[in-house]
Amino acid sequence: VFPAFKPVQIRQRFTIAKDGFFANEITFDEHTGTHLDAPIHFVADRPSADRLAPDRFFAPLAVVSIEARAAKDPDAVVTVDDVLAWERRHGRLPSGAFVAMHSGWDARIGDANRFLNKDAQGTMHAPGFSEEAARFLAQERDIVGAGVDTLSLDVASAQKFVAHLALLGAGKYAVELMANLATVPPAGATLIVGGPKHQGASGGPVRVFAVV
Repeated sequence: VFPAFKPVQIRQRFTIAKDGFFANEITFDEHTGTHLDAPIHFVADRPSADRLAPDRFFAPLAVVSIEARAAKDPDAVVTVDDVLAWERRHGRLPSGAFVAMHSGWDARIGDANRFLNKDAQGTMHAPGFSEEAARFLAQERDIVGAGVDTLSLDVASAQKFVAHLALLGAGKYAVELMANLATVPPAGATLIVGGPKHQGASGGPVRVFAVV
């Protein structure tokens, strides 16, 4: 989880031996694990997760890889040139597409210190979308949302959440902490997001599937 949030807490409430049935109580912040950011997460007058149209959770998936750069530079970003390079290989982004950044960061998930990647001053370092790429996708292409295999759409060292504001402010949604993007093709798969729908949700944990 992003350091501002608490880890998932699971407490057993009922047992078969005592109560005749088994059940747990789960407490977690909305932005836990693989999760969705609704537009309202950063922009007050935008939709909450439960107000997003269900058909937006089924989308052509475009995976833009910056893995080679990210392996050398943890502050690497997806640029407009990366998106245009993807289009030269695979054609213009389809209408209603979801664009995912593959940086290879999910390989670090078993080690919290490597994943957060804090420097001596406590600043985290991990890849994300540049402001220019986020604005380009939001304004020049017809996408439903964007995703990353890191904690944040923005680079982890960002002082301002410029990519979040560009995408969520345009009514798009985000999915953070995506896994296994290396196992799906850069083009041709369909993304399915099991989105949260509790009332007024700023986001929430999601199950994400790529159908090839």
